[in-house]
Amino acid sequence: MEARNPLYTRETRKQLEALNRLGLYHSIELPDGRVLPGLQSIEQLRRRIEQFPIPQDLRGRRVLDIGAWDGWFSFEMEKRGADVVAIDSAEHTQFFMVRELLNSKVEHHTADICRVRPQDFGRFDIVLFFGVLYHVKHPLLALENVCDLSTDLAFVESYVSDDGLNPATPPLMEFYEIDELRGQFDNWVGPNLACLMAFCRTAGFARVDFESAIDLRAHVSCYRKWAGQPGVDPAPYITCVENSVSRDHRFSRFHDDYVSLWFKTDDQDLKCDEVFPEFGPYGSRPVHIHNTGGDGWHAVCKLPPGLDAGWHEVRMRLRASAMSNTVRIGIDVPDEERRFAAPVSKEVRIQLVTDGRTWDRFRIRAGADSCVSLWVAGLPDPCDKSDVRVLWNGTDLPAIYVSGHDREGLSQVNALLPSGMRAGRAEVSLAYAGLISEAVAVELV
Repeated sequence: MEARNPLYTRETRKQLEALNRLGLYHSIELPDGRVLPGLQSIEQLRRRIEQFPIPQDLRGRRVLDIGAWDGWFSFEMEKRGADVVAIDSAEHTQFFMVRELLNSKVEHHTADICRVRPQDFGRFDIVLFFGVLYHVKHPLLALENVCDLSTDLAFVESYVSDDGLNPATPPLMEFYEIDELRGQFDNWVGPNLACLMAFCRTAGFARVDFESAIDLRAHVSCYRKWAGQPGVDPAPYITCVENSVSRDHRFSRFHDDYVSLWFKTDDQDLKCDEVFPEFGPYGSRPVHIHNTGGDGWHAVCKLPPGLDAGWHEVRMRLRASAMSNTVRIGIDVPDEERRFAAPVSKEVRIQLVTDGRTWDRFRIRAGADSCVSLWVAGLPDPCDKSDVRVLWNGTDLPAIYVSGHDREGLSQVNALLPSGMRAGRAEVSLAYAGLISEAVAVELV
């Protein structure tokens, strides 16, 4: 019987002897119950992973282990049924030897988290980022890449310089030029807990939960999506979406873009933690919100990492509110592709386009309060403004006003333009009930 056990073959004994000579950081449990001792015991490793709400059943899920080292966390995720990819900044012979002993299928790559992109290995349901952050020179960039690689959850464990017990402590980080942190030259940074939490939020995660801090190691769970469901309170209404810096409709995966959401609601005294924007499948926590007067509000949030090139739907909810109207934005969409793919309607027709302030015909003034007015045939009376979208070169402008029919059966539809739009020729059309009108040429001046 002994000869059939791969742990007792001559080759296996050689591997075990080699591992003993090389030494392990992670202790490793072998299939026969024996443990290869490392600097961290099995109990310590289990305690680390138990700080996070990682499901026991990971079948059908893809997991990335960043900084895998000897691979204990990678192999643990595999035991739970996950398809696992492990990366580290250098090859560790011990990982490959342990993988063979365990007959594991974990995929391993040598890669730097500050340079990894989704096109390298794809995206993952869950990302483990244990004991790595303080080893990188660019911690926020690393966390942005962690966010970009994860579609659901990331679990972050890091050295922190305090226990976080004083809530008044501002976010601070120490930089270690040489070996000031425990005599190790590649310990570059030491954030305090407040800084680590702020980093995770700034990286693009919708919500960040502090789990625990043990012996100056903090454990933080980072989520790409909002918790809970829409409520029953009146929904906010988005009136305009624009790039917070360029003030136009151009967004890119390759820029650190922030988004301005202009919306209306009767809610008062809103705070950042009470506003829940969504971009496609991902949430994004506002970094700024203020009342613009009356029922008008302005929120600014990061364009979430992980959105592919193309069109994406934007919507939001507040506290216990229902979901808002939906607005499309294009990310890295070329000008020639900024067209709305829908059947052209002969019934819904634009008769006239004017500047909403000066009433100039087919000439719209650019600026901070730009507004376009359309006179449209074929809309019902009454018509809910949330069912209508003005399309400016294919990009959504939410209707802020739709009138009843005038004597000629026309409805007036008003929409706001982002203030930084480029002057020049544009095509304006109107979408209603899954149909689109023929485009009308206008000039932005």
